[in-house]
Amino acid sequence: MKSRFPDELLNLFENMEQRSNPWGIAPSERTKWSSLLEVKEFNPEETEYLFFVGCAGSFDTRNKHVTVALARIMDAAGVSWGTLGKDELCCGDSVRRLGNEYVFEQMALKNVELLQSRGVKKIITQCPHCFSALKNDYRQYGLELEVVHHSQLIGEHLKSGRLKLPKTVDIGHVLFHDSCYLGRHNDTYQAPRDVIAAATGVAPGEFERNRENSFCCGAGGGRMWMEENSGSRINRERVKESLRQKPDTICVSCPYCMTMITDGLKDEKAETVRVLDVAEVVAESMRPPG
Repeated sequence: MKSRFPDELLNLFENMEQRSNPWGIAPSERTKWSSLLEVKEFNPEETEYLFFVGCAGSFDTRNKHVTVALARIMDAAGVSWGTLGKDELCCGDSVRRLGNEYVFEQMALKNVELLQSRGVKKIITQCPHCFSALKNDYRQYGLELEVVHHSQLIGEHLKSGRLKLPKTVDIGHVLFHDSCYLGRHNDTYQAPRDVIAAATGVAPGEFERNRENSFCCGAGGGRMWMEENSGSRINRERVKESLRQKPDTICVSCPYCMTMITDGLKDEKAETVRVLDVAEVVAESMRPPG
């Protein structure tokens, strides 16, 4: 109400307003992830789904791998999809969670206008924060869409047989970490677990705190963009919880969780533990045997 924010957030807000992404990277860079792929522009006459790539999926070096994996999975499953390319805008989730309602509203109104003008009815996203904002928050601005998280889409196509995996992959002892914005905020728990089980042949192991009782990676509510200055770091607490079970791989379904858990493993000197998105595990199992 008073528009008083920590100084460390001012740069974030400025980047969001001016360049519609948290890092202030030029919008022209949004499509670089697809340089080796043939990606269609979304057209309601030709493509069923808009793939809303999101800022992390477009700009974050690690998460670009997830974006490419998902694109290949969708092609293999025969999904009709396209993107907005350089015209895609940030969904504004972090801005709203941090309380900057004015900037969020400006971003949301621009997105609503863009999505309606392009005739978008169905959206696929790999980021639970984009998923939740587009599915829930945008209803306040008159936009109601079918929004599907990538774990749901992959799971549906595996069950229907449209997506076939020629082999299972061995990534050792796997733990699955629930994303807050996919799980507790949107009650989606089973889809990513089913996907991991299909790709590895084994149901994933569970953290001590899981599903509706899960524990945040430390990035939700806009904390991705702030330092923790009191107590112990949330991502390190979550990583310590995982290490008690001696995992070889921690699977996630969110770009923020990917970053926070990877950083936590570095802090705990446990970098031999891999962090993979569910889409990456499926993409690996799609490769022909041998």
